[in-house]
Amino acid sequence: MNCYPLIRQGTHFDTVIVANGAFPEGAVALDVIHHAQHIIACDGGAEMLIARGIEPRKITVVGDGDSITPALKERLHFIQVDEQNDNDLTKATRYVASLPRMKGATVAYLAATGKREDHTMANISLLMRYYQEFDLHPVMLTDYGYFIPTCMESRFETFARQQVSIFNFGCKRLESEGLVWNTRAFDSLWQGTLNEAQGNHVCLHGDSFYLVYLTLEEKIKR
Repeated sequence: MNCYPLIRQGTHFDTVIVANGAFPEGAVALDVIHHAQHIIACDGGAEMLIARGIEPRKITVVGDGDSITPALKERLHFIQVDEQNDNDLTKATRYVASLPRMKGATVAYLAATGKREDHTMANISLLMRYYQEFDLHPVMLTDYGYFIPTCMESRFETFARQQVSIFNFGCKRLESEGLVWNTRAFDSLWQGTLNEAQGNHVCLHGDSFYLVYLTLEEKIKR
């Protein structure tokens, strides 16, 4: 069974990738960035990191170089990847997957949403590719929650009234324990959204791949 802990301040990831979307402001996301030993930045993401006081020695930049200044290219460790079949997030992820001892590594993605909705949708959907093809365990973290791609049998640490959404990527069977509403193999992406954890864990039983979103805070009942 795949087991996933709660994402909170102090959660450790093997590596951190920072895109060029809206830079996070939430305590959990900022904690991940500031405690990272090494950060992979997607082109212009490096400028946001420098502006917020991250030491240049911690940053490696991967991309085609179209959104980073020549001066910053010289200042940082810059890896030029010119091919245009993949976006910079995928180029950065491929670089991480090529490093020694990164098989099965946990990767936090930040600043991958916001600014442009088309980029946001593309980046979220790419998590499943990274999980399936690159043998990584990606987590996309925002100021409000986090996305985790998974498959088959999975157990998530949760808390009561934590909001949970499930997006089916091929399951013919998808059942749950610990949610307010039982799941099924949804036909459309919207159908598995806006569920809620009842207690300290949720188990999902599928026969293929699915993407799970969990909020950082509980839903306040009014």
